[in-house]
Amino acid sequence: MSKSARTIRLEDLPATAEIEQELKRVIHKKNYASVLRSTIYTLITVSAVAVLIAVLLLPVLRIYGNSMSPTLSEGNIVVSLKGSRFNTGDVIAFYYNNKILVKRVIANTGDWVDIDEDGNVYVNNQLIDEPYLTEKAFGECNIDLPYQVPESRIFVMGDNRSVSVDSRSTAVGCVAEEQIVGKIVFNLWPFSEFGKVQ
Repeated sequence: MSKSARTIRLEDLPATAEIEQELKRVIHKKNYASVLRSTIYTLITVSAVAVLIAVLLLPVLRIYGNSMSPTLSEGNIVVSLKGSRFNTGDVIAFYYNNKILVKRVIANTGDWVDIDEDGNVYVNNQLIDEPYLTEKAFGECNIDLPYQVPESRIFVMGDNRSVSVDSRSTAVGCVAEEQIVGKIVFNLWPFSEFGKVQ
């Protein structure tokens, strides 16, 4: 049985510079993979946090219909803020029949609401200031006025009073606290209307 052996000559060995270059290439490849892995994990984490914030704290909504014009128009994309205390004049989003509606808070639990034929709104016998309206209207109203807001409910109306179906109608009624998605705080789209929702 014969064994073969190969003699390695000194000339056949790679030069020190070649070894260093190969070592740098291997280290760079290992570092690149580590940085890439780290970047992907960071992006996934940031995306997950953004989704949680969007769902739990700052839901982003798209407006359909024109019941809130001129404040909000069809196609607007807005950000809402979860909360539990809403004041007269706040714009809120709430669930109604598997849809999300957007209306303005007029009165809270125990308040008395009255509306005259010209569309002027009174809360607890005080005319409320509504600078957001371009036109007042009595609109669709089949409730007995003056009307007292029930316990744990909010009375809401759209800004486009002549077409909005809201708490003036028994079809929608007052909004229960558990129906509320949040207060509309910011308009994201279109950019021409970018800014805080008043």
